[in-house]
Amino acid sequence: MEYITLNNGVKMPMAGLGTFLMSPQEAEDATYNALTVGYPLIDTANGYMNERGTGRGLKKAGVKRADVFLVTKLWPSVYEDENAIKDTLERLNTDYIDLLFLHQPVGAYIEGYKMIEKAYKDGKVKAIGLSNFPDDRFRKILDECEIVPQVVQVEAHPYFPQTELKEKFLKPNNIALMAWYPLGHGDKSLMEEPIFDELAAKYGKSNAQIILRWHVQMGHIIIPGSKNPAHIKDNIDIFDFTLTEDEMAKIAAVNKNTPYYNLPIEEAEVRYTSMAPDFNAQP
Repeated sequence: MEYITLNNGVKMPMAGLGTFLMSPQEAEDATYNALTVGYPLIDTANGYMNERGTGRGLKKAGVKRADVFLVTKLWPSVYEDENAIKDTLERLNTDYIDLLFLHQPVGAYIEGYKMIEKAYKDGKVKAIGLSNFPDDRFRKILDECEIVPQVVQVEAHPYFPQTELKEKFLKPNNIALMAWYPLGHGDKSLMEEPIFDELAAKYGKSNAQIILRWHVQMGHIIIPGSKNPAHIKDNIDIFDFTLTEDEMAKIAAVNKNTPYYNLPIEEAEVRYTSMAPDFNAQP
């Protein structure tokens, strides 16, 4: 495993398991399978409705809590709920969260960020971040809040490596990038780019493993999701080889600067502020 040191000195693993679109039972099983093959990082969220399952998987795996970097996200419906973080900790069955994001840049996000700042100061959260924030709302956080985020979670992959975001916000503030859709959004054209076929043959890896290795060498934290134990194991088997500078340059040439997911902020505001998950119904 390789690690990145965040701007507050916290050491974070660069690869882990994402649990998006998993049921509580699926998240429990995937978390257990990931931790038992050596994963050091698990990513979940209020909005995934599987935090309890994730917590059960962590407990079932029997690993020390200190050996797991646990990531979750607050949903907009609880940005002004003073019990939101306490409730999240209870669902995960843990005393602290290693990294806590605001999940969406809508609703009372300034108040939500100030709430996670307080949890950070109180030691309930080791690092804080933003997920899916457009430039103007990202800037508003930087201008109005006290603590610079440690991590930003966004869509990133070889077709959309987030070059502009890195230059504008991340590098100047020493903020790390966590990539979702690290392998694209089920798009075979990305996975079947000739450069990945070529490098997979050279290194004896799959095309997916080549892309995940590219992420790590780009400095991206990756959270590929899988419910398949074999795929889970393969997705972390990327630390025994290194792509050359020339190979990284060839991969850079496939950049289309085009995301798969592009929801206008006005539509996101309506869609996500109207969603209020019933966390008590979560098994």
